[in-house]
Parts: sequence; C-alpha cells; structure tokens
Amino acid sequence: MLTNLKKSNKSGARLGRLKTAHGPIKTPFFMPIATKAAVKNLSVEDLNCLGAPIILANTYHLYLQPGEKLIKKAGGLHKFMNWPHPILTDSGGYQVFSLSKINKIKADGVEFQSHLDGSKHFLTPEKSIQIQQDLGSDIMMAFDVCPAGEAKQKIISEACATTFDWAKRCFKTWQKTKKKQQLFGIIQGGIYKKLRDQSLKQITGLDFSGFAIGGLAVGEERKDMYKILEYIAPKLPENKPRYLMGLGRPEEIVFAVKQGIDMFDCVIPTREARHGRLYQFCSLKQKGAIKLFDNLAYQTLNIKNEKYKMEFSPIDKNSKNELLRKYSKSYLHHLFKTQEGLGLRLATLNNLEFYLRLMDQVQGAIKNDRL
Repeated sequence: MLTNLKKSNKSGARLGRLKTAHGPIKTPFFMPIATKAAVKNLSVEDLNCLGAPIILANTYHLYLQPGEKLIKKAGGLHKFMNWPHPILTDSGGYQVFSLSKINKIKADGVEFQSHLDGSKHFLTPEKSIQIQQDLGSDIMMAFDVCPAGEAKQKIISEACATTFDWAKRCFKTWQKTKKKQQLFGIIQGGIYKKLRDQSLKQITGLDFSGFAIGGLAVGEERKDMYKILEYIAPKLPENKPRYLMGLGRPEEIVFAVKQGIDMFDCVIPTREARHGRLYQFCSLKQKGAIKLFDNLAYQTLNIKNEKYKMEFSPIDKNSKNELLRKYSKSYLHHLFKTQEGLGLRLATLNNLEFYLRLMDQVQGAIKNDRL
C-alpha cells in the first residue's frame, strides 16, 4: 500500500504515497486528532480548508458513545461526520495506559470501567477489530498493551508478550474479513533495546499493512526516547508505512522523519490551543526560536499574556486562512480573557495549520535533499 518515491541522501527521511480506500496520502504526514469524531473546536469544513489529508479517531470513546453500531447504521464514520478523506482509528490500547486506574488487564483482553457512567466493558483483540470494522476506518490498529515509560523491565516484557499474542488474534480476525481496511501492528518494548528487537521480530513476522512504534512519550526521559527511536526506526520494513504514535513536538517530528518515520499524530496542537499557546514559524534570530532545519524555526507564544493586549498585528499574516490574517493578536487575547469560544477555534486553526505546513516543508526538504 506504500509506494516509496524518494529517500534522502542525507538521512533516513523518505517521501512516499500511501494508498487507502478513501484516497492516497503523501508521506510523511500528520494526523489531527478527532477523538470523538470531531477535532475539538473545528468543523470538517475547517479541516478541508487547512488541507488535512487524514484524521485519527478513538475506538474506545466511539464504542462507548454513540456506539459503533449506531455509526455503522449511519453508513460508517466517514458519512457520520461528513469527512470524505482517510481515517485512522486507534485500537483502544492507549486507554490501557491512560485509563489504567479504571481497567484491569487479563490474558483475554482488558476490563474497562466506563469513565462516563461506571458501567463495565470487556475489550478483546477480536472486539477491537470488530468495532473498527463497524466504524469503517481506512487504517485500523492492532490491540496492544502500552505500559508506562518508567515501568520496570519485567512489566514491559510482559506487555510485549501480551501485545504479540493479541497482535496474532487481531491479524487472524482481520484476515477472515478480507475488507479494504488496512491493519497496522504495534511494536512495544519501552526503552529497552533487547525488548524492542524482540517485539520488532515478532510483530513484523506477521504480514500487517504497516507498522507502528508505540510506548514512547509515555513518561520516559526524552533523551531515552530519542535513543530508542534512533535505534529501532531504521529497522522497520522499508516497503511498509512506519507510524510513530502520539508524538510530538515539532523538533521531535523532524528528528523522527530523519529516522524514516512516515506517519504522526499528537494532541499537542489542539490541546495547547485550548490553553492559548500558539505555534508559529519565525526567524532564527527571534528570541526563543527553536531551529527545525535549514533556516526554518518556530516559536510558541501565550496569547493570554498581557503583552498581547495591545498587539494589533494579525494572528498570522502569512496564513492561508483568512481568519488568521483578518483577526489580531489583541482580539484573540480578548477572546481568551473573556472565555469566548471563537478564541478556541482561532487558536486551533493556527496550531493545526502550523503542523500541516511543517509537514509540507518537511516533504519539500526531503525532495530537495535538505533534510
């Protein structure tokens, strides 16, 4: 499903085209998070204007509300939310980590207590695939166990063993259906090279459509994350898409692209927007600028700071979005101070446009051997 178009002469970065049931996507790419079938504070029309090529939805949350059967009856997730482009759904495995206080891992699956009403649910690998098939996503993820980054080696080793067992069950369930949906396997192993190698061998031994690196940016030291990513990413099969789950900061994405990663998702742009933190490209000479590559740099600013009260320049004068060129930083500051919903929308538009433009810049840099 992945066509490799070019590999950088200066790093492991690569350009490609990923074919899906709802159209091709240029790689590397970033997926905005649409947890509950919506990117927070934005419409599908907003996402189309931004040029988002694909979004990520959350299997666990959609299973609980409104339920995969309702979405299937509506014609699938694409029709339910009026999104015509590709969708990736996670498996619910991340909730094993993020909702660890209200779940219990067993050999067959995970017993969840709903965060909505306290009701109990049992999610198995087979059930996870069935839910994702009912949702009708283009790319499904295998159900896995994602241990905390600071967990002891024994715990992470056990998680790897369970992840492999569940991966085989997910693969078997997927093979029975022969639908157009793709299924990605997930490699675990924490910060331990031996466990990563073991998981890599096991998971890539199954003919998944693509492979993901999980269990990073979940509490471990950043330097350890970089070391493991640099170690394991180049070992992933070259003829399959490579997905780094849940990461990250702009400079982390650039680093991961250099290791050969094709796909990214992260809550940072939407979550930071809700707190008034904006991501913008800037000159390398700008105070606080963080270099990405070549002369490309970015800065973050907190629009709630008083210094923006009288700042009448556009939110982003170089934006392709009319709203970001039209409204001032002063006005956005006012919207956050008065807790008006429009402020959340403008900040989210700004941050997602930044991330999507970053991927455009990255693709161009790979094409011209500048990365």
